Amino acid sequence: MAQTSVESAASSATPDPAVARSLSILDRLFAACQPRDFALRLWTGEVSPPDQGIEPRFTIVINREGALRRMFWPPDDLALGEAFIDGEFDIEGDIIAAIGLGDMLLQPERSLTDWLSLARDVLALPGQPPAAIPGRQRARMRGRVHSQERDRAAIQYHYDVGNDFYSLWLDSRLVYSCGYFRTGAESIDEAQEAKLDIICRKLGLRPGERLLDIGCGWGGLVTYAAEKYGVQALGITLSQRQYELGNERIRAAGLADRAWVELRDYRDVTEGPFDKIASVGMFEHVGRARLRQYFENAYRLLKPQGLLLNHGIATQGKPGKASLPSRLLRRKTFSERYIFPDGELVHINEALAFAEEAGFEVRDVESWREHYALTLRHWLSRLEAQAEAACRIAGERTYRTWRLFLAGSAHGFDRATTNVYQTLLVKPAADGTSAMPRTREAWYR
Repeated sequence: MAQTSVESAASSATPDPAVARSLSILDRLFAACQPRDFALRLWTGEVSPPDQGIEPRFTIVINREGALRRMFWPPDDLALGEAFIDGEFDIEGDIIAAIGLGDMLLQPERSLTDWLSLARDVLALPGQPPAAIPGRQRARMRGRVHSQERDRAAIQYHYDVGNDFYSLWLDSRLVYSCGYFRTGAESIDEAQEAKLDIICRKLGLRPGERLLDIGCGWGGLVTYAAEKYGVQALGITLSQRQYELGNERIRAAGLADRAWVELRDYRDVTEGPFDKIASVGMFEHVGRARLRQYFENAYRLLKPQGLLLNHGIATQGKPGKASLPSRLLRRKTFSERYIFPDGELVHINEALAFAEEAGFEVRDVESWREHYALTLRHWLSRLEAQAEAACRIAGERTYRTWRLFLAGSAHGFDRATTNVYQTLLVKPAADGTSAMPRTREAWYR
C-alpha cells in the first residue's frame, strides 16, 4: 500500500534530522485532518501524498530546513504570513483551501502544555536567517492613530503599489470593492457595473443632483453616475495615484464638466449641501474612535431628505480568539502589517448606533457577504493568471502578499467571520419626511 500520511513518510529511513523533526511536527499539526486531501513536499524533494484515492486540492511546499520555525513561531497569522511572503514555503493549487487549513494549525484551544511542546520541537529546527525575498516591507506607521497625516500615510502605503499592478486583476473600471452577482455567472466587469448601478438606484440619483463619493478610488462610481444618471459628482481620495488616474479617465470619457476627483480627507469637505453621498469601501479605514465624527460630517453635508449609502466590511459574530502565544505577545495581524495599516472593523450594530446618534434614520441594511467572497475569487484567479506580470511590475514579494491577502479574505467571507453591509441612511426633514420610495422594487428591476 502506498504511503498516504506524514506519519508513514516520517517512518522511512532518513539521515537528515531536520527532515525527521519537520515531518514529526507536521504529523502532530495535521493529525486532525481526516481524511487528508492535500500533499506535502519537503526541500529534499520528498513527497507525502494525500490519503489513498484522494486527489490533492493543494500542495504545501516546504522550501528550507528551518522553514517550520519561521512559520509557526510565534504561532500566529503574522508569522505564517511573513514566512509565506519570504518564500519559506509555497502553496501550489487552491490557496483558499490551504488558508482554511491554517485555522486548524493555529487553533487557540491548544493547551499551554501543547504549545510548549510544539515550541520545543519547532525551536530545535535550524535557526536560519529569513529567506527574505526583497521588496515591500511592513508598514511602519508614526504619529497619532487616525490623525489626517497618519491616515494619508496608511492609504499611500496600500495604493503606492501602483496603478499598473491593480489594473492586472481588477475590472476595467478599477472598482476595488465587492461586485454584485445576480446569478453568480457574471464576469467581474459585469458584476462591478451592476454594483455601481444598484448604488445609483438606491440613492435615487436624478440629473443635476450633487453627489459626493467619500473614498472614491479611481473614480469608477463618480464617472458612472455622471455618465448614466447626469449628476454632478465629486470624488475624494487620499491616494495620489488614484487622484491622478481617476481624473485622467474622467477627461478621457469627456465628463470633466460633471465629474472630478480631489485629493482630500473626508474631514476637510465643507462645501455642502449635497443631495446624496456614497461611501464604498472606505468606512473600514475611519477607526472606531472616529466613527461618530464620520457620520456627523456626512449628516452635516447633506440636504434635508438627503441619502448616505454606506458600504463597508464589518466583523461578524463574536470577536475571534487568538492563540495563547499571540495573546501574550499582543502582535498585530498580517493584514495590519502588510495590507491595511490602522484598518478597523466594527460590528454592524455599532456602525448603525453611531449613524443614528448623528441623526440619521436607517432605511435599509443588506448583507453582500457571498458577493464579496465571489468577487475575491475573481480577483485572485485574475492575479494568479498574471503572476509573471505582477512580479515584474511590483515584485515577487508584493505578488505573494496580495495572493495571500485575497485568499485569506475570501476564506473569511466564506466562513462568515467577516461580512460586508450596504446600509442606506436618510437625513429626515424637519417635519420627519424622508421622500423615500415605499418599496425596494425600483432598486432591483
